[in-house]
Amino acid sequence: MSSSVPQSAEAISLILQRVSAGDAPAAAELLPLVYEELRQLAAARMRHEAIEHTLQPTALVHEAYLRLIGSQPEGWQNRGHFFGAAAEAMRRILIDHARQRGRLKRGGDLERIPLADPLESSGDDPDELLALNAALSEFEQLMPERAALVKLRYFAGLDEATAAESLGISRATASRWWVFARAWLYERLRRWK
Repeated sequence: MSSSVPQSAEAISLILQRVSAGDAPAAAELLPLVYEELRQLAAARMRHEAIEHTLQPTALVHEAYLRLIGSQPEGWQNRGHFFGAAAEAMRRILIDHARQRGRLKRGGDLERIPLADPLESSGDDPDELLALNAALSEFEQLMPERAALVKLRYFAGLDEATAAESLGISRATASRWWVFARAWLYERLRRWK
């Protein structure tokens, strides 16, 4: 085992393989190994949300974990793949939560979004989050790998180096993709104004 890989990363990968193979007891073994890291990711993401947000990081972790492990677990290849799926689950939960808050008017009034940088939102406005989600979904259709980076950075709160490692790309590539994604999303949201 290389010294740059935490010992728990290999243990997590082995348990993920068992969960993917349908080993239900393995899911119970997985949670203690990933809980704290998932909680940190959720807390980082929730720092972008409004202060009065009713969803707390712990609830976000629990709901994301239930969605991940739920009825049909994916075939996760490794720890990075699992945390990418966790970022996606957290993103979907936050989007669902924003929709449920009832602030989005029928038709998605995207004209009112005052974003200087689409990925430096405060999270106070559910309309803003929903508009970003729509733009990110469009971006994902065009460039899925770069969209995965955005999800890891923005929704999971990973830093550039950790996100690059999770995706199996160099930090320089992650940096270029991040700059491109931010510019693309900014331009897309600007057009909707």
